[in-house]
Amino acid sequence: MTERLHEHSIEALMPGFLRHLEVECRFAKESIVKYRDCMRQVQRVYGMGPITSFTKKDLLELKAHLIARNLSVNRQVSVLLILKRFLKHVAEDCNLPAFPPELVIIPRRPRREVAYLSTEEVLRFVDSIKLTTARENAYMPGLRFRTLVEVLMGTAMRISEVLSLDRGQIDFTTAEAKIIGKGRKERVVFFTERALAWVKRYLRAREDENPALFVTCDGLRRLKRPDIWRPFTQHRKLAGLNKRVTPHLLRHTAATQLLFNGCPVGHIKEILGHERLETTCRYYLGLDHRAAKAAHAQYLTYATNRVGIT
Repeated sequence: MTERLHEHSIEALMPGFLRHLEVECRFAKESIVKYRDCMRQVQRVYGMGPITSFTKKDLLELKAHLIARNLSVNRQVSVLLILKRFLKHVAEDCNLPAFPPELVIIPRRPRREVAYLSTEEVLRFVDSIKLTTARENAYMPGLRFRTLVEVLMGTAMRISEVLSLDRGQIDFTTAEAKIIGKGRKERVVFFTERALAWVKRYLRAREDENPALFVTCDGLRRLKRPDIWRPFTQHRKLAGLNKRVTPHLLRHTAATQLLFNGCPVGHIKEILGHERLETTCRYYLGLDHRAAKAAHAQYLTYATNRVGIT
């Protein structure tokens, strides 16, 4: 009996589930890591029992656990959505009786204001980055970080997309690059003239032959996510910013700048690489109150301008 329980436990079925995501769904490595981490939350509560015995009571225990840990609603949603996908995999791909995925009710995400940097905050942040040594030579950690920031703001790419870029992918004539984005879908990204200028400056200062666009200072390996968090925190403090500056905040900053400058939301969708227009609208429509007020004055008119108040 013990052997059968282990055979159908979450731990035993996880390798097949993750392999399914990698091969059949073509998920990126970062997504697979997220799925594994979220299922560990489930396993922490449910234990080593067979998933075929998972019940409504177990689901309620899991939800109570997530709330008790003070996890954000977004994190709770992620765990429950991934559990639904796992249950579907158990039923359809493993041919095992499973708790119906449609009975896993997902809490509503609260609508939050999108955080971004103002033009003045952008200037303070980039001006805090040291670019040269005392002898006026290029300070490579600073030059690399400034270039990374400029590429994030000048393309609106995700950090995973930026770090996976090779220098040979960039067409400096057309200011474009073909990348494999979220969901392993190919798309074209566009560079501002300013972003390209910083890329050229950074590449001229490098002495290695590594094909990656962003590399460690010794040039031996591609830059990875853990390498970038410290400079973001450091320069936020140096700039005196209260906001938590992250690569994703800079992506929001680029998107809001497009919006405030009058870019149609359909074009913003393509620039950001969103699959659905609904996603773009959910984040950014309603941010530009100036444009909304101007539209109100322009379009909310009647046949006569006579006020009719005496």
